[in-house]
Amino acid sequence: MKKTVSILKFVLSGFVLVGLATTTTFAFMGQGGFFGQKSRVGYGIETAATNIPAQELSQAEKEALMKMVEEEKLARDVYAFLYGQWGNVIFDRISQSEQRHMDAVSALISKYGLENPVEGLEAGQFVTPSMQDLYENLTSRGAKSLEQALQVGATVEDLDIKDLKELMGQCDNQDMLMVFQNLERGSRNHMRAFTSYLRVMGGSYSAQFLSQDEVDGIISKGWERGPVDQNGKIMNGFGRGLGMRTCPCLK
Repeated sequence: MKKTVSILKFVLSGFVLVGLATTTTFAFMGQGGFFGQKSRVGYGIETAATNIPAQELSQAEKEALMKMVEEEKLARDVYAFLYGQWGNVIFDRISQSEQRHMDAVSALISKYGLENPVEGLEAGQFVTPSMQDLYENLTSRGAKSLEQALQVGATVEDLDIKDLKELMGQCDNQDMLMVFQNLERGSRNHMRAFTSYLRVMGGSYSAQFLSQDEVDGIISKGWERGPVDQNGKIMNGFGRGLGMRTCPCLK
């Protein structure tokens, strides 16, 4: 078993090195892209969203912001826990990406003068009881084996994508749609990362929230790069959005 885990770590390290080798090609994006570490694109989306003129928030939009900041915290905290459990870089890097997701939603919460429900909470603490229960369930499952941990990662992204799709159908504020489109884009890349690693282990992922056809459609496509606008279209100056050789979240 130890030999198998070592081989898998080597394979994943190869994925990361391939990403680093292509960094110069996308140097204008900043290290890690929008979903990587402290990327200029990440800060650009946050700034662009806060600079868009504020629009009146409906109750549904307020609830959407509250839900998503807590859900992004769930992802960040679950992955941080799994990194501590397994010491695998995939959980560390994607946990950092989820922090960027949280920051983007938190910027909108601040912009509209709302109270942030996750501010001041420790890792693994949640205001919503159902979110607390979900955290406990996911971390318990992920602690059983590395394969189960990767299954948990794919499940979290599955939930994220499903909720983002539903919430965007209830929103018309351009700043919210821009942020949510980029969050969904990041979640698709994260799902690709977790399911790719599962395939290396000889496993697979069965959809829990989206349909299996939707999940298969996501993981069959190449990694996405660059920020998108409120319609999900690549912003000017960032070229094609598909085809990176490695997930931006792992750079």
